[in-house]
Amino acid sequence: MTLQRHDCRALDQTDPLAALKTQFDLPPGVIYLDGNSLGVLPRATATRVQQVIQQEWGQDLIKSWNTAGWIDLPERIGNKIGRLLGAAPGQTLVADSTSLNLYKVLSAALSLQQARDGARKVIVSERSNFPTDLYIAASLAAQFGARLQLVDSPEEIAPLLNNELAVLMLTQVNYRSGYLHDMAAMTQAAHAAGALMVWDLAHSAGAIPVDLNAADADFAIGCGYKYLNGGPGAPAFVWVHARWIESCRQPLAGWMGHASPFQFTTDYAPAPGIRRFACGTPALLSLAALECGVDTLLAAEPLGGMAALRQKSVALTELFIALTEARCGELGVRLASPRDAAQRGSQVCLSLAAPLEHASYAVVQALIERGVIGDFRAGDPARLEAVPHILRFGFTPLYLSFTEVFDAVEHLYQVLKQQEWQAPRFAAKGKVT
Repeated sequence: MTLQRHDCRALDQTDPLAALKTQFDLPPGVIYLDGNSLGVLPRATATRVQQVIQQEWGQDLIKSWNTAGWIDLPERIGNKIGRLLGAAPGQTLVADSTSLNLYKVLSAALSLQQARDGARKVIVSERSNFPTDLYIAASLAAQFGARLQLVDSPEEIAPLLNNELAVLMLTQVNYRSGYLHDMAAMTQAAHAAGALMVWDLAHSAGAIPVDLNAADADFAIGCGYKYLNGGPGAPAFVWVHARWIESCRQPLAGWMGHASPFQFTTDYAPAPGIRRFACGTPALLSLAALECGVDTLLAAEPLGGMAALRQKSVALTELFIALTEARCGELGVRLASPRDAAQRGSQVCLSLAAPLEHASYAVVQALIERGVIGDFRAGDPARLEAVPHILRFGFTPLYLSFTEVFDAVEHLYQVLKQQEWQAPRFAAKGKVT
């Protein structure tokens, strides 16, 4: 039986995580279903950033590298993120962007393989992986004389786990569909074939329980502005398994990755441990904001941590799917994410059946005008049945309620039933969709 709104209110009243929403500054009347793209502003962030600006920078000036611990922030915040990733202290560093960190770890992995077995020349990834991952991989493949091979489904990976494979590079939760890879199983399969495993955690860090050490992964990277609530353009993070950290070489040998950066020597000597994956001077204002975002997730530790957040996330997405199919199925709405929650991250993607498929962008814009914020991702115009346009919705259990999920589906129903999406203003596309 499909739940009604009063049932959802009852779920909210007994939700042990409900109080965590008070950590955030949410606009009134907004149902935010886009935390998988940009997380919500924590209430603590503005005060903390102002403290850095007015006191640490404004009054203490350059002394703050020491007195305020600026120099240690990349490792300190990295260790906090590591608590969400099953990482030991000293394995995770905040630095640069996701793209740059992927360049570092993929280059390091290819260098290791080149030294171990020069015959391995293939990088395997998914065609539906986030484009920047594929661009970086293609660039490095050209530099190493390797080849990037893309698959169209997870089932196509197994036949490529052979003696030609150097690196298997996957995003744990697919940004388009929300498909969730089994990290431990995929890593084990890659290792059995003699390959190294690189994980992109952009859509899983802070969204689902991750245990990199238990899975025996080799390298991992991820961003700080989605489920970690670090703010637009927040710094990214990088993780390296202990077996590689002292022997691998990252290609961006900047001064902050030097063993003694303030000796100002001419020759480069890598820092011990994860700090060698640093490059240039860190962005201190962004680091301060990111720490506030990470702290919102750590606040859930006394309540069960990531396991409890995942349990609520599954409940929210299951409710959304059930309500959407019951309320909007006859209006052409189709599920474009895995139905099995065990194969789905903390997002749900929908598609629209013909003849509405080309209205997908306009439908999202009409929802946004109603205060329900999700986003649109374009499909392949030549293969919409295989790669459809999608309406993408992220479910962040830190600040999303069951009642809001119910209301979001009702708004979607009204947009479709009343054909509100047909208003010309909803067809106008901005630079960012």
